[in-house]
Amino acid sequence: MSRKYETMFIVNPELGEENIKALVEKFKSLIEGSAQLESFDEWGKRKLAYEVNYLTEGYYVLASFSSGPDFPQELERIFKITDGILKYLIVRKD
Repeated sequence: MSRKYETMFIVNPELGEENIKALVEKFKSLIEGSAQLESFDEWGKRKLAYEVNYLTEGYYVLASFSSGPDFPQELERIFKITDGILKYLIVRKD
């Protein structure tokens, strides 16, 4: 059974432009490979609401996808172990 999900993740802007693009592409291809990607928006560098690891800016990415219930758990696991991800959130859309 396929459900709709949305994820936002924030990349550390101090990684440099090439590393940020590589990390964004990594997650885009991961989502495309395991789910049906509906939209993928790179918001770019924005000010954070509060300091995270002494940083005041982050590179924001928003993605909507459809998948089975197992993939969001795997995506969350990968977010946790990936260096350069400051914050992430995965929500199920109704």
